[in-house]
Amino acid sequence: MDNEPAFLGVERSLTGRRWVGLNAPTDRMSLRITQETGVPAPVARVLATAGVQPDGVNGYLNPKLRDLMPDPLELKDAGRAALRLIEAVNQRQPVAIVADYDVDGAASAALLIDWFRAFGIVPDIHVPDRIEEGYGPSVSVMRQLADRNALIICVDCGTLAHGPVSAAAGADVLVLDHHLGEESLPAAHSIVNPNRQDESGSLGHLCAAAVVFMVLVEANRRLKCAPAAVPDLLAMLDLVALATVADVAPLIGLNRAFVHSGLAVLRRRERVGLRALSDVAGLDAPPTSRHLGFVLGPRLNAAGRIGRSDLATRLLSTQDENEALSIATELNQLNRDRRDLSENTLVAARSQARDRGLDGPLVWAASEDWHPGIVGLVAGQLATECNRPAVVIGFRGPEGRGSGRSIPGIDLGSAVATCVRDGLLTRGGGHRMAAGLSVERDQLVPAMDRLSGLVARQGSGRTGPADLRIASVVTPGAATVELAELLESAGPYGASAPPPRVAIAGVQVRYRKPVGSDENHLRLTFQGEGSQDRIRAILFRAFDGPLGPALFAHEGGRFHVAGRLEIGDWGGRHVQLVVEDAVPISA
Repeated sequence: MDNEPAFLGVERSLTGRRWVGLNAPTDRMSLRITQETGVPAPVARVLATAGVQPDGVNGYLNPKLRDLMPDPLELKDAGRAALRLIEAVNQRQPVAIVADYDVDGAASAALLIDWFRAFGIVPDIHVPDRIEEGYGPSVSVMRQLADRNALIICVDCGTLAHGPVSAAAGADVLVLDHHLGEESLPAAHSIVNPNRQDESGSLGHLCAAAVVFMVLVEANRRLKCAPAAVPDLLAMLDLVALATVADVAPLIGLNRAFVHSGLAVLRRRERVGLRALSDVAGLDAPPTSRHLGFVLGPRLNAAGRIGRSDLATRLLSTQDENEALSIATELNQLNRDRRDLSENTLVAARSQARDRGLDGPLVWAASEDWHPGIVGLVAGQLATECNRPAVVIGFRGPEGRGSGRSIPGIDLGSAVATCVRDGLLTRGGGHRMAAGLSVERDQLVPAMDRLSGLVARQGSGRTGPADLRIASVVTPGAATVELAELLESAGPYGASAPPPRVAIAGVQVRYRKPVGSDENHLRLTFQGEGSQDRIRAILFRAFDGPLGPALFAHEGGRFHVAGRLEIGDWGGRHVQLVVEDAVPISA
């Protein structure tokens, strides 16, 4: 990348990044895609960047679940788990579900609730409280559930829960999960997890809800041998799409098909809870993957972070309109509270991390006062800003609970697992991009030093802020609603499939106004050089860094700006630029 010429000559932007365009081979491939398939050039550039060949264009733009769905039996224990579900249905056994408190856990639980409800079975639900119980099933809860249930299903958790699984005497335990496993597994009836040590890893990118879906596909397939109606799993793909995006699973292969198909289901507005949440959140446009990740996902996650842990599961599974509206309204308010709490914590964590230094392999911060429900969000923001894995920890008493977020190419989950084995962390686990951990106060610095060394071996810390990859230059006049819709057609976008970024060269700020409850966002209007054409823009969290102040105090200067095009409704349907970076240019 260092050999590529800087895009628009930008060697260092206001955020400290070098701008780069498509490299020569990718550019040539985009031309070839357009020539051979007739796909418009902007979309062709997206496809070429994603590594799509001309003969794969149709499959990429229209991913079909039937073409990409593997045989569920490729996952170990999937057949065994499916048979146990059928046994519970046929024998009318009492069933319990233990779910993680995030969106993936809630969606996984809702999938099972929908499936069992089709057979007249109402499962017993337990979602651990993040603060009081921590992650995953506990010994006491599993004992209680085993006293009144024949089957306990742990979703998005349980792979490392040796003691709790053994404590469920008298009940069978199924684990449907995706977190990294160890060499030894709990003594469960079945453990379906693409990230078991004895799995191939080919499906390791699936979230827990996708694993649950595959097991239910196998159960339905076997049920079809009997004269019984089977639940419509395709109508449940909205849950799989939501979990895939919210859990930041890479949008590649099967995951693309899950999200593409799930968005189509979501647009039908048939799920009572998601319809209510969309309305309360003011989502009045057809949902995209970005809405899943930045509108619906945060509100559902707010329940497990600072509210009642079971709210998200209840909302996703309810069939009662009044209950849905009540829960959605509560989640919306919790999300506002969470946002305020996160902002305050981010300022303190950012300051602490800067004092420690941002050029090492790992960025970390810890404090007595930080709510354990929001440390993951703060870690994610630090990881994005610093292009480093980040860990943020909140202490209550002698033990701190923290969360980590990683960057592409660095497996944070395995590094945390190593620290647990070394005895530096009391608990910990996760996957490549995210992990949770617990640490004793006197082990904090040794643990972070060890974790830093482990991610350094993987290459963390060798680069500065990530270069900004830009697909193309557009003028304000060419940035139309039609162009934005065309680019959206190449989605869904998310982890491992970022939305295309465009640059607009030599524009002047003609309007700017701080907006938002704390006036920390900035609405802008840019005008092209030598033209009357203008484009509206929005810069989120504008004054947390150098971008907002520079654009606000523009004094007539010109800028190259870069960001994503999206369709907005501020003053009528229009295209707007979501600003990510800028650089002042001489007149």
